Amino acid sequence: MKLIGFNINKINAERKENNFSNLKIENNIQIEDISSTKSDIFKKDEEIIQFKFLYKLDYKPEIASISFSGNILLLVDSKEAKSILKEWEIKNISEEVKLAVFNIILRKTSIKSLELEDELNIPLHINIPSLKSKKKD
Repeated sequence: MKLIGFNINKINAERKENNFSNLKIENNIQIEDISSTKSDIFKKDEEIIQFKFLYKLDYKPEIASISFSGNILLLVDSKEAKSILKEWEIKNISEEVKLAVFNIILRKTSIKSLELEDELNIPLHINIPSLKSKKKD
């Protein structure tokens, strides 16, 4: 399985509230569709699988939200493509494929999320260790 394309089609970021007490940050990744296509560029026993996704960060209760929608293109062998598409017919994805796709989404959207959080002046969705110096005894 090789990543050959990643596209973000829509980004939405909104801050609704200034009060961050009782803040809870939830994230959610949804695979909205999976489809296949062939290309003359690649080997005949390989197919391109497109995963349409929605990734959302919710800052609850109703404080802010950030979302990304887009698609990922993965090059897989024909046998794996058939397996992925067959599972998707019942809206299921194997854990191995899901893990790979989710990791790509998180890797590609995390930096953009941090930039948007900075622009909106909202708390970060991941913990970044402090650079404070340790006290010497």
